[in-house]
Amino acid sequence: MLKNFWYAVEFADRVGRQPLKVTCLGQSLVLYRTGDGRPVALSDLCAHRGAALSGGTLAGDRVVCPYHGWRFEPDGACSRIPANLPGRGIPRKARVDAYPVRERYGFVWVFLGNLPEEERPPLPKWPEFDELLEDGGRFRAVTGEYLWHSNYERVLENGCDIAHTPFVHAGSFGNPDRPEVEEYTLDQPDEWSAFATVSMHPPAAKGLWSKLYQDRRSQGRDRPPVVSTAGWMLPNLVKLHVRLPFGNMIIYDTNIPVDETTTLVKWVALRDFFTGSWADANTRKRVYRIFGQDAPVVDGTRPELLPADLGAELHLRSDLISVAYRRRRQELAAKGWTVGDGDRITGDVPERTSTVIASPGRREVPEFARAWEQKAHGLHPTVDGAQSASGPDKDDDAPEQHPSGE
Repeated sequence: MLKNFWYAVEFADRVGRQPLKVTCLGQSLVLYRTGDGRPVALSDLCAHRGAALSGGTLAGDRVVCPYHGWRFEPDGACSRIPANLPGRGIPRKARVDAYPVRERYGFVWVFLGNLPEEERPPLPKWPEFDELLEDGGRFRAVTGEYLWHSNYERVLENGCDIAHTPFVHAGSFGNPDRPEVEEYTLDQPDEWSAFATVSMHPPAAKGLWSKLYQDRRSQGRDRPPVVSTAGWMLPNLVKLHVRLPFGNMIIYDTNIPVDETTTLVKWVALRDFFTGSWADANTRKRVYRIFGQDAPVVDGTRPELLPADLGAELHLRSDLISVAYRRRRQELAAKGWTVGDGDRITGDVPERTSTVIASPGRREVPEFARAWEQKAHGLHPTVDGAQSASGPDKDDDAPEQHPSGE
């Protein structure tokens, strides 16, 4: 999983004045809006005893922990500890990670990493959102989500894959009688994305779309091939643009890595034909049919994670788009942009871990730099009921959550 990127983690209209929990990269976040509508993203892990802030409430622009009432500002700093006697100060390390947030294309985007602003990759460009119907443009948008029991990189590669269409989607828009993939070249507009454009020969359309194809045939014209562009945008996005004879269908997927083997896809489908609301249900039905055909195949793929070695799986010329992704992924891993052990905290029970991606704020507050580095110690029961020492003897056997400060 890649850190130091902007992730579209939730539809913007779902984030409001009630704390909302979302999970990305194994990291639990709490989202909410300030009184003036600005979205906020904090780590959903209270600095005091690890309670979920998403289970709390808001007091003005501050989120209140449901356990002991600690209040955290939008920048992550604790501003009130109710248990403190008057005059007692608040430690500088009493804070939680606050992540940069932007709102664009109908999503709340969170930067999960600690890079300074000038070093961060840009948000991807979704140009069709400048032409939405409600703004006087030509595209109507519908949204939805779909849960996969697969690693997000497997889901992403599936969304860009060309050769699977005649088999996984046979009978809908895949044509098993025309499985060949024509030669194509990659379009890489920047270092963060790559696209492939090919002509496809789907079977005759069914349902609502068939009416438009019939209009074409009734005018004595043969049904032309369908030109499609599919590609990836780092860290986890897929764009599919299908140029139908009667209009354009464009689908953006944000493949959210809930954890290593669970992916929540939130998608937007745009079309410039049948732009009335009466056709929205048909659009959603078609998108969900695609996912429903893909998911059983991708969920059953082994190994679950993409191999780090390019030579571990066989690649063909038709796999050029996914090979480009894997090569770029290798480059970013070499830069230290993958989520690793340093981003995970482990309590006294090894099976229980949490991910906390360091935020930019840790660069600014030295006392906070090592917060939530946990060291297990003390005596703990083993499987057979005996006691075993997991660290140096201490008077207090609680996890040492903050070894570098108060």
